[in-house]
Amino acid sequence: METAIEVQGLSKAFKGRTVVDRLDFTVARGEVFALLGPNGAGKTTIINILTTLTSADNGSAHVAGWDVRARSSEVQRRISLTGQSAAVDDALTATENVVMFARLAGLGRAAAKRRAADLIAQFDLTDAAGRVVRTFSGGMRRRLDLALSFVVTPQVLFLDEPTTGLDTRSRRDLWDIIREFARTGTTVFLTTQYLEEADQLADRIAVLHDGRIAALGTPAELKSRVGGDTVELHDGRGDLVREIPTDGSVADLRRALDLLDEEGADGVITLRRPTLDDVFLAVTSSAATPSMKELA
Repeated sequence: METAIEVQGLSKAFKGRTVVDRLDFTVARGEVFALLGPNGAGKTTIINILTTLTSADNGSAHVAGWDVRARSSEVQRRISLTGQSAAVDDALTATENVVMFARLAGLGRAAAKRRAADLIAQFDLTDAAGRVVRTFSGGMRRRLDLALSFVVTPQVLFLDEPTTGLDTRSRRDLWDIIREFARTGTTVFLTTQYLEEADQLADRIAVLHDGRIAALGTPAELKSRVGGDTVELHDGRGDLVREIPTDGSVADLRRALDLLDEEGADGVITLRRPTLDDVFLAVTSSAATPSMKELA
């Protein structure tokens, strides 16, 4: 397995408060790696360290094979970053913004214009291509900002809460673009507050809590640690009146239904599976379960 990101003992404090606390993790080439955590957990700080925008106090980090502190210029040549705030120029049109970024990335004039046209269309901005950005809505600005990250194909793409402010269709369109980048070998390092987004996109997920990784694994692994399937019985008003844990097998589901029959239960039955919401709540609570701690 070729490693795209390697972090060892990474720590960072601000004004005496530890934000990142001795982190260790690796990300494989072509992997989509999602970092989850509550506000203030250190997600953006980690991205800033890995993209050379700030320095760690202790530990080391390598991105695309280069030390982020000692060889920051080599790292910068191989990555792309979209942060939480738009980096577009309000005085330029959408097309002019993309062409400018493409030229700065080394594309010739004609190639830059072609790339701009492709990205403007891909991010559903064709009708606004000639408008100055100051007239854009927040969602349009965000889509343009994301388009700039895809001007050239980086070895590692960092996306810090990329779909904040996007509507459902735009969010899902971006998911398809991210998947395509990963299929072609680009490593994607993603922070998000949308748990469905991490579940849909990520090969592996790390959950931050108090500056440390509280859980790490595939979405399926994480969800399996917070429990199995549950047969739920709801009354006519939709209120939950009975829960029966199961292992998800046909035999055990039949056992749960037989038990409800024996009790004379009446209502609507649903099967509930663990979600990343359950994982997030379990590992960021003050008393995480032992099984979740084992994943860290």
